[in-house]
Amino acid sequence: MTIKYAIVGAGAMGREHIRNIEIIDEAEVVALSDTNSESLNQSLALLTKDIPAFNNHHDLINANLADAYIVATPNFTHLEILKDITKSNAHLLIEKPLCTTLQDCKEIANLTMNYPGIIWTAMEYRYMPPIQKMIREIHNKTIGRLHMLSIREHRFPFLHKVDDWNRFAFNTGGTLIEKCCHFFDLMRLIVQSEPSKIYASGHQDVNHLNEKYNGKTPDIIDNAFVIVDFINGVRALLDLCMFAENSKHQEELCAVGTKGKIETGVPSHQSGIASSDFRIGYRKNNEVKLEKIEVDKTILEAGHHHGSTFYEHKAFIRAIQNNSLPEVSLNDGLMAVAMGEAAELSIKENRMVLMSEFSF
Repeated sequence: MTIKYAIVGAGAMGREHIRNIEIIDEAEVVALSDTNSESLNQSLALLTKDIPAFNNHHDLINANLADAYIVATPNFTHLEILKDITKSNAHLLIEKPLCTTLQDCKEIANLTMNYPGIIWTAMEYRYMPPIQKMIREIHNKTIGRLHMLSIREHRFPFLHKVDDWNRFAFNTGGTLIEKCCHFFDLMRLIVQSEPSKIYASGHQDVNHLNEKYNGKTPDIIDNAFVIVDFINGVRALLDLCMFAENSKHQEELCAVGTKGKIETGVPSHQSGIASSDFRIGYRKNNEVKLEKIEVDKTILEAGHHHGSTFYEHKAFIRAIQNNSLPEVSLNDGLMAVAMGEAAELSIKENRMVLMSEFSF
């Protein structure tokens, strides 16, 4: 069974989806839509056959060509597009963040309460091979009971997007939603508990300060620390810097349990490194296990997320074929936005935020 995809949004992430679907035998892209003709043309050029292209998502939906839709449009458009696309009852892969606010996420959750298709929030960082191995080892109790988790992302500034929509928190939800929902999702997945309180410290110190759009200066945070306490007692830390592009690793993860510690990283695209070191250090006898995690070159070249988009699609397709539950649910997407919203609020109000302040 070949899964027919239609993609709403032909920008950078839409093109990454195309490149990955093109190397999956049991999937094909059958239609695209985007309001920007240049983005559409760039995406169409990646395909090995001619397909219909539409300048709005309404015509794409009405054409009824797809088994599954990918929503890869700017964050602030998700809510209105999802209101339309859910009428199709098709399977949905929705790029993160699910929406820009918790309130909008709740509206989508209510709208899709008895939805017949699979709704999957695209959190591709779950599918990076070194991170997948780390999750397995933690859940298998390799390092005993988990107590501390830290995630560092030191990377390049936000890229330029069509109409510069990603320069303002109103459009993105704020950096800790737009960028960091990935990491809050990973925290919940790894810790296997819900957050109870969040404290964040961050600011816009370096990036975009000299830019102006319609007379306005961008207002997106470019560095932050976020501490998350979970109900089960585990503590997690996010360390974000968006002006550290010349890093060996773009992501570095560390988990400490009663029996030992796991460390791994994801190479930055600029480093040219294709593999990841994976280290387990046991407390007993100072034993160390080292492993190198490799990613197939073809898969690596299909995107900018260390092969994860490919593996995400394989899992999504498997769920469709087996009529199984999504591995990354709409609720996972909602909770990631809620944590980001709490972190943004913590910075704005200079205080710890209790998750009980939000209604779910």
